[in-house]
Amino acid sequence: MAWFSRWGWKRPARLRARAAGAVALAGVTGALLAGLAPAASAQQPTAQAVANAEAAGSRMEQSRLDDGDTLLALTSQGAVLYGEDAVKLSGYQYCSQAVALAEAGEFRQSVRAASKALHLANATNDPNLLAMANRDLAIVYSYSGQLDKAEEFAREALRHPARDPKLVVGPAQKVIGDVRTRRGDFSGAVLSYDEALANSSPRYAPLVQASLVNALIESGDAARARQVLGTMAPPKDAPLTALLDRTRARLLLAENKPAEARDMYRALTARQVGTDTEYYRLWAWDGVARSELALGQKQAAAEAVGRALGDVDKVRARFRSEEFKMGLFSDLQSVFERGVAVYSDAGDARQAFEVSEHSRSRALLDAVRGRAKINEQAATTIDLAALQRTLAPDERVVQFHSLPDRLVVWIVSPTDIAEKTVAVKRDDLTELVETFRNSIVRGRRTAIANADKLGAALLGPLGLAPGQRLVVVPHGPLHYLPFQALRLDGRYIIETHPVAVAPSISIAVQLAQRTPRVNASLVAFGNPRIEDKYDLPGAETEVKQLAQLFPRNTLYMGAAATKTQFRDVASRSPLMHVAAHAEADAVDPLYSRILLANEGGKQNFLEAHEILDLPMQGTALVTLSACESGLGRIAQGDEVLGFTRSFLSAGSSSLIASLWPVSDDATAVLMGTLYGELAKGRDIQKAMQAGQLAVLKDPKMSHPFFWAPFNLIGNWRLTVGG
Repeated sequence: MAWFSRWGWKRPARLRARAAGAVALAGVTGALLAGLAPAASAQQPTAQAVANAEAAGSRMEQSRLDDGDTLLALTSQGAVLYGEDAVKLSGYQYCSQAVALAEAGEFRQSVRAASKALHLANATNDPNLLAMANRDLAIVYSYSGQLDKAEEFAREALRHPARDPKLVVGPAQKVIGDVRTRRGDFSGAVLSYDEALANSSPRYAPLVQASLVNALIESGDAARARQVLGTMAPPKDAPLTALLDRTRARLLLAENKPAEARDMYRALTARQVGTDTEYYRLWAWDGVARSELALGQKQAAAEAVGRALGDVDKVRARFRSEEFKMGLFSDLQSVFERGVAVYSDAGDARQAFEVSEHSRSRALLDAVRGRAKINEQAATTIDLAALQRTLAPDERVVQFHSLPDRLVVWIVSPTDIAEKTVAVKRDDLTELVETFRNSIVRGRRTAIANADKLGAALLGPLGLAPGQRLVVVPHGPLHYLPFQALRLDGRYIIETHPVAVAPSISIAVQLAQRTPRVNASLVAFGNPRIEDKYDLPGAETEVKQLAQLFPRNTLYMGAAATKTQFRDVASRSPLMHVAAHAEADAVDPLYSRILLANEGGKQNFLEAHEILDLPMQGTALVTLSACESGLGRIAQGDEVLGFTRSFLSAGSSSLIASLWPVSDDATAVLMGTLYGELAKGRDIQKAMQAGQLAVLKDPKMSHPFFWAPFNLIGNWRLTVGG
């Protein structure tokens, strides 16, 4: 993996740069915004600001660090990891370890085991081991949702001769089929599964057949799906039997036999499947809901969805590799999705909102899967009435839920909830957000027109009054969107509204109630000493300047800015500022990490799963003055783990993190203003607004590239005193 510096970075996999990124939101995506009122005349940034932003974007592109998950990088990393192992295994043992870790959901650890096998394969010139190591990498990247990487390593596996081709060709072709299925290329997936089936062992063939059946259903070839299904022997394993029966019910729906499908799904609700009975019952009730919808029975569908979600908290959070093996790619978030859609269609805004909020706490549990401790508050939800009782008259919660066919938005005030729908598909919304981000990060003038169009589409229908405090709860691709940089009526949102975001309004409200005011005591880590190429002199200057605002301060600079020191002070630091390199791990968010000073002659990382274990209830604010520190992987449904949920779940009340690489000069102004306002007793939401406006008002930095990268996340009411 590559380290982010202030100018060295890589874009998250879900938001890769595209050639069309600098084009205004017209063309392909323009049709999505048709019918909206034309944007007001855009107040363009100064020519100097545009030139500065373009130059900064160009420097970042030129200094982009290499992708750390390439074949060469992983082989080199494997050599280092192998050298550190006290007990050294054979290459084939590392392959077995990689598969076991992948099936347990330990994706980054699986990649590390496979990288050791890669190293040994190259060191011993063993083409068979090369084939198997690449096969295992393809599997783990497929499981983790990194589809480009999965296909890349599957094709690399096929390049090397294997002693038993069926151990490599079948699994590699199946991965390619899985990738095509998840991309929606079902006809291509069928071709890959056919190739995999022709090159699979008798033990592996049933898994390929199951995946083939599901791809045939999705491609519309129900006749062949039934033919293939009829040739399959019943699995000996109870979970696999349950999965296959779910596929049979899906096939009935595809054959336009919803009543038969409903009856089969209802029978499955009574099936006992050992310790996972609740999990399979949930999916059975979801199938009943889909069948009832196909029959036009909306009330019955709503009741079935309620049954599905009623027991969701009893379902164990763990990774289920058997679903990937059988081509189902199930995601609990799709059940919540169905609930949001059903209740929204029924006009029940309250129930739809509460299902959306419940989905966020469940997504956190599923992402962590018991691999780290979670603060109890982080996984609980509050109902609408409790939320409204906590809101001040000038506060509005704007919560989004991105469905496959539309975007649902709720606006919550102390006395009311309103629901709006934006007719934009999730895939198209991803394209819109990506285009907007690219136009900002590359410093393009088109960013302003894009901000007008997106602002009109997403916020225009909400009836927001100037001056209202906004707490935005994003969903899906909107986690990557800087809402403060959207525009309405020719002005940036940040000019008319203080803005904060939250991964869950439940956790934000709980944090706001727990730490409304803290002592003015700053602990800061700046420019951790690693080696010359990682030095951040701007970060060191930034930390020293901030310390002047707080007479009570403790600074850890250079070699003193260690992970050991961070862990030691984490529980007793009301305000914590970290100016260092950071990296979001796209494969496994729990391994997102901050690079702190070397200890014992070795690089030392503070990883997200370690943050979850820290007692940070005494920390009111963590500021990550690092590039793209606010990013993490978004699963099919939702949840940005990375650093955001890690710090908030560990107990920290508020987090300030960035959405793209930051400028030293702009960061100095923003942070200086923000902390200065905090030191005067102003609440953090207003202080953040002041900091962003201070940069915006500088003619040299009026482009959003400079002033909009940082988000305030969590407790928006925090004040500092004493």
